[in-house]
Amino acid sequence: MPSLGPALRPNRWIAPGAYWLLVAVWTLIVFVAWLLAPAYFPSPARVLAALRELTASQGLIGELWTSMVLFGESLLIASILSMGLAYATVVPAVRPIVMALTRARFLSLVGLTFIFTMMLSGGHALKVGLLVFGISAFFLTSMVDVVAQVPTEKLDHARTLRMGEWRTVWEVIVLGQMGTALDVLRQNAAIGWMMLTMVEGISRSEGGIGALLMDQNKHFNLAAIFAVQGVFLVAGFAQDAALAWLKATLVPHAALTTVRR
Repeated sequence: MPSLGPALRPNRWIAPGAYWLLVAVWTLIVFVAWLLAPAYFPSPARVLAALRELTASQGLIGELWTSMVLFGESLLIASILSMGLAYATVVPAVRPIVMALTRARFLSLVGLTFIFTMMLSGGHALKVGLLVFGISAFFLTSMVDVVAQVPTEKLDHARTLRMGEWRTVWEVIVLGQMGTALDVLRQNAAIGWMMLTMVEGISRSEGGIGALLMDQNKHFNLAAIFAVQGVFLVAGFAQDAALAWLKATLVPHAALTTVRR
């Protein structure tokens, strides 16, 4: 039995066996709490039965695939826009407009839906536009900070190696901060993933897991709601793991050993 003593003290390393034992203990606690929850919470058996029905008769897997394709397209567009604008802030003339765009994170999508509908004519384009706007508003803000926080010493070091200013931007800011940029992408992808069901509820023309969830919520089918939310959660874990793998593949040197597990 691995020792759990270090797990109760801050900044201590614990063995992998102890870590997975803690995972198992907390999982068991959550499961028992679910079993003892009030009657209006559906039981695990009811949720599993609803999951089988949704998969067999309502196309849950197909709806999930539709949502993931939509999200992947939106995340790609938002990443290109946000990173491009953030890197452009190295030019002082561009900085004011980019800083103004970062304030878009304080706007509500509800108030902008009509404008996006008029501009994009609804359907798939509307959902992509809303998701891109929602992700970019936060992603751009974080990326501007990533660019601004590059130490002056690194820029000066590149200049001493006879690099021009644009070469310095590429080597130090773009490539040198790629690990941090991918961490920011991963964090903001989670924000976009939370928005996905709301956007699909606004425009149901192509279906998607959000539209399916709205239908179950309309009929107050709690077991089905829990089942859809569980699938949505697992899919979110999968896309987060994929982005973590992307960082480890593209920027392997960014993985640093820390004192925490």
